[in-house]
Amino acid sequence: MSNGFFIAFEGGEGAGKSTHSKRLAEYLTSLGHDVVVTREPGGTGTAEKIRNVLLDPEVTDLPNQAEALLFAAARADHAWNKIRPALERGAIVICDRYIDSSAAYQGGGRGLGVNFVRQISEWATGTLLPDFTIYMEVPLEDSGNRMEGEDRMEIQSRDFHRKVHETFVEIAATNPRPHAVIDATQSKDDVAAEIRRIIDTALSSR
Repeated sequence: MSNGFFIAFEGGEGAGKSTHSKRLAEYLTSLGHDVVVTREPGGTGTAEKIRNVLLDPEVTDLPNQAEALLFAAARADHAWNKIRPALERGAIVICDRYIDSSAAYQGGGRGLGVNFVRQISEWATGTLLPDFTIYMEVPLEDSGNRMEGEDRMEIQSRDFHRKVHETFVEIAATNPRPHAVIDATQSKDDVAAEIRRIIDTALSSR
């Protein structure tokens, strides 16, 4: 991918991924970079329609397998129609959630298997992987307190969120690709400053 750089923010509910995706984008834009901020599920018209189904709290009968495939379908459209074109023109893409979220939520939380779920998304995206992943780490108790309980994922059981949290910890600890784990219990300004330092270093070493 010519000169583009793909950053993914990952972590459980209420970790500050959306906030710090936007803050990082503002910082990089101020430096003159072409920056695209996007999210999953979503990011394109089609993927946003799939998001509406996946996060609708009134959808109560969706089989786990269908859920995993819908996330992968949304990601495929997003990757091929938005992320890849942006990277090809040299932009920095910042994505709020990506493949690791499916691995944690459907692979770990739903018990479908981390590696199996990851393989589905890697196939769906043509093995488009982040150049750098930022894991926003908060204790499970803090995550629960930060959730607003408005979407289908947030209202899942405490045991589900515990499995998701544990899976994220394992994924971050074993990821062989460039990444950083951020203590998201710090103040927002401290978290933002740490992320800026990390990404400055990552971009300068390309």
